[in-house]
Amino acid sequence: MRGAASEPVGPAADAARADLSGAESRRAGRILMLAPEPFFEPRGTPFSEYHRIKALGSLGHRIDLVTYPFGRDVALPNLQIFRCVRPPFMRGVRIGPSAAKLLLDALLAMTALRRLLAERYDAIHSHEEAGLPGVWFARWRGIPHLYDMHSSLPQQLANFRYPRWAWLRRVCERALGRMERAMISRSRVVITICQELQDLVTAAGAGGRAVLIENVMGGDVGAGAGGPAERAAVRAEFGLRDPQPLVLYTGTFETYQGLDLLFEAAVRVHAAHPQARVLVVGGDEAQVAGARRRLGDGGPVVFAGRRAPDEIPRFIAACDILASPRIAGTNTPLKIYSYLRSGRPIVATNLRTHTQVLDDDTALLVEPTPEAFAGAIRRLIERPHERARLALAARALADARYSREAYVARTADAYARLLT
Repeated sequence: MRGAASEPVGPAADAARADLSGAESRRAGRILMLAPEPFFEPRGTPFSEYHRIKALGSLGHRIDLVTYPFGRDVALPNLQIFRCVRPPFMRGVRIGPSAAKLLLDALLAMTALRRLLAERYDAIHSHEEAGLPGVWFARWRGIPHLYDMHSSLPQQLANFRYPRWAWLRRVCERALGRMERAMISRSRVVITICQELQDLVTAAGAGGRAVLIENVMGGDVGAGAGGPAERAAVRAEFGLRDPQPLVLYTGTFETYQGLDLLFEAAVRVHAAHPQARVLVVGGDEAQVAGARRRLGDGGPVVFAGRRAPDEIPRFIAACDILASPRIAGTNTPLKIYSYLRSGRPIVATNLRTHTQVLDDDTALLVEPTPEAFAGAIRRLIERPHERARLALAARALADARYSREAYVARTADAYARLLT
């Protein structure tokens, strides 16, 4: 596994670990899973939870998922969904930390408690901040706990600039840091989703209990591009033609995603290549409307709005270049794993959030400024051979390191450790 220097890496090592842990992982466990998100919604952590459950079901484990009262039900083998009570004044919950999440987390803990009183479980598997009640409940019931660490909780406050007052944010960051260390120390197994988190857990003294499982299957939603028919259909939908250069961004409109940087870069690219366009897939109606008012109609940026996950391959087919302009945070964006398999070159900011997966052989990495990002896009527009080279190297990396088989093998390894 990456991040554990004493262990072998690569598909062969993953398969060997799966064989060694097979007897334990095939012993069907009944798992109480706590997911403090709207499940299912097509965005980061819910995607990761979806594919974690899918892998565990394929390994024979039965999952009782306790989650928020928002999101759509999904049918997966060996999964039952239990939703906490919805407060009468609440219609949804936004991405990131908020007062609403504090209330929902308390209601989620109450629902989990009812499940524990009604059923016997072999282990508790908690995502994000639900790890705090998770470790308490596990200790009370005398069963092991797995902390699924998708991000650093103190860093979330910085990324979302929450609370608004800096002094209060510092107080909350210190409190969340203590809470995070408690969740790590009291869990039998910690799953991390990127090298930065693996390093954090190792620094906390729990590296021997940490398993690095990149969100490979979560990225499969947009893996691979569609064919020429999809390319033509999407371009026609937005009034674009071949060979107009088209850059694609998929994701949310949160500040840390760097959309302001991308929009400014698009204006610069448009000045050099008037036919070039940036297609943005994502954002709610209000966010898209605000961006349109700012940029105006008929400009270099085209908005598709929020689309279903199974539409993403069509948009990838339509584009020539993929953009990830993230400016903050250290977690690898979920979309990077599907971008690697897409057959399209990637332009990304040269920050830890990207460089723990990408390098100069597999992407064009640039400083997080509009000028640098625009220069990279122009370079790829003008150099088709470089586009092809980067896309080929990215696909080779995905095949060698970020396969579904490796994902399932590492999941089996984590659960062998948990249930031994």
